[in-house]
Amino acid sequence: MLGVLLSSGWRTNAVQTPTNQLGSDITQTQNSGLTACRSRAVCVMASETLNLLLSTSVLTLLFTAAGVVSAVEDEYTWPQQKLPLLRFKRTIRLGSSSFTAQGQNELHGMCGIECQQGLPKPSLEDLEHMLSYETMYANGTRTLTPVSLQDGSELSSAATNSSLSSLRHKREVYGPDTRFTISDKQYSLKYPFSTSVKISTGCSGVLVSPRHVLTAAHCIHDGSDYLKGAQKLSVGILRKGRKGKGRGKGGGKRRREKEGEEVQEEEEGKGGKKKEERKKAKGRKSRSKRNAKAEGTSFRWTRVKQTQVPKGWFKGVSEGTAADYDYAVLELKRAQKSHHMDLGIIPSIKKLPAGRVHFSGFDDDRPGNLVYRFCSVSDESSDLLYQYCDAKPGSSGAGVYVRLKEPGSKRKWKRKVIGVFSGHQWVDVNGQQQDYNVAVRITPLKFAQICHWVHGDSGQCQNA
Repeated sequence: MLGVLLSSGWRTNAVQTPTNQLGSDITQTQNSGLTACRSRAVCVMASETLNLLLSTSVLTLLFTAAGVVSAVEDEYTWPQQKLPLLRFKRTIRLGSSSFTAQGQNELHGMCGIECQQGLPKPSLEDLEHMLSYETMYANGTRTLTPVSLQDGSELSSAATNSSLSSLRHKREVYGPDTRFTISDKQYSLKYPFSTSVKISTGCSGVLVSPRHVLTAAHCIHDGSDYLKGAQKLSVGILRKGRKGKGRGKGGGKRRREKEGEEVQEEEEGKGGKKKEERKKAKGRKSRSKRNAKAEGTSFRWTRVKQTQVPKGWFKGVSEGTAADYDYAVLELKRAQKSHHMDLGIIPSIKKLPAGRVHFSGFDDDRPGNLVYRFCSVSDESSDLLYQYCDAKPGSSGAGVYVRLKEPGSKRKWKRKVIGVFSGHQWVDVNGQQQDYNVAVRITPLKFAQICHWVHGDSGQCQNA
């Protein structure tokens, strides 16, 4: 019908004519040279038909465009999903830890993405066994908490198949070093950098609540025993650097005041010459203060009350999937005033716009400084991420995060932790050891487990 009307000389600009202007016969359209419509009824009917057809076409295009925009917006939005329900059974008391393990800068012999493709899918019993966890307290005592799954929903998010076997990248830094040192307190003490913390064993971590730090399991446990440094575990939070020493309770200040009084009495006995020299010295000191560099940052250390590690990280428990459970939560003895970062779940990082991840840590080659980086994910499975982020020892345990829009909001964006940087690892690829920078991703099951560790109530961990 639309084709017939247009072939009969009807122009689309006729649609723009208001219907109340169709009282008279429609004459020739401007510069058309086409036959005019002589019948009012026919003109009105044809015009209304054309209006209807074009309106339908426009609406179709609008709905199609809206669908495309909606699909694009969904890619930028945090997905919502119901979490599996974990049941935690009565704890079992264990003996105290020996704290004999030595820390490792690199993990060797791990079964990575390619290696895990040949493993059978874990059964429900296997998952429950690996999600059961051990709690180690500040006095060295331990308990074991068995876990059971009570929800029949999908247990893990599907990710793209591995495609990295043909690619090869070496070491922790890939080409030019793209890390950024956040040395200015103007930035390092503000969100999101303020969520990064330092672990006393030499690793990094991220605040996921005012009292809880998420880090890598190998930062406190080697799979067989806890590290020597985990016996008196502490977490360092960045704060403004102090201007001087010995001022804790005012003792240093009182000493300086007393010394100043003695000097003043001595100078008063020696006449006006000494007073003049003192004024000049005071002026030089004042100028020195004005020219001093900006105040830096230091760490405020807080003791750890208890740690929780999944059994899947322990040797002899998970056949080839220990790398998937390289995460732990540290509960601090006192709450922190710094902002924390919430957990999030992303089905596929590579399908995100740009496919980038971010994380900050305290790399050993830049002591005392917070180091930030971002990069693209090169490969992923449901539990692991391979990425090109430059990193050095010390950054292990850092929280890997992305920034997406909150559901139902067009302007509110939020960063969430979607993984833990496990570090530079040697993984088994087709029977050979190859090195990659690896991160453990947060799955629905891990989210539910970590949420329970943080809140102590599974009722608060039903949705992500």
